[in-house]
Amino acid sequence: MARRTDGHPPPRPERVAAFRIGLSAESRAAAYLVAKGYRIVARRFRSPVGEVDIVARRKGVLVFVEVKARASLDAAAESLQQRQQRRIAAAASAWLAAHPEDAESDIRFDAVLVAPGRIPRHIPAAFDAE
Repeated sequence: MARRTDGHPPPRPERVAAFRIGLSAESRAAAYLVAKGYRIVARRFRSPVGEVDIVARRKGVLVFVEVKARASLDAAAESLQQRQQRRIAAAASAWLAAHPEDAESDIRFDAVLVAPGRIPRHIPAAFDAE
């Protein structure tokens, strides 16, 4: 197996495919949200405690969006686990710490479900940051 220049082995083909599917789903979700009147503030916001796929704003509400891509919209809906919700909420806290101008914004956690051949499904207030 050939090594990359940073000394790590190349990623497995299934990991590369999953990464590309995720990027495509996030692009579809972002376009769908823009069509619904949202302004995309950031994509793939990473912090030491977690990642948020999309940060968007609409009518004064700051929205942290998790994008789930699966073979069906129902499978995508079932894949949003509580552990993941906690990581997204922690990443949202990191966002707010890094962007104090957003500290007074109303905040919501949404999900966008993506499946091949289907219009994305947007679920506002998909979960609370408890």
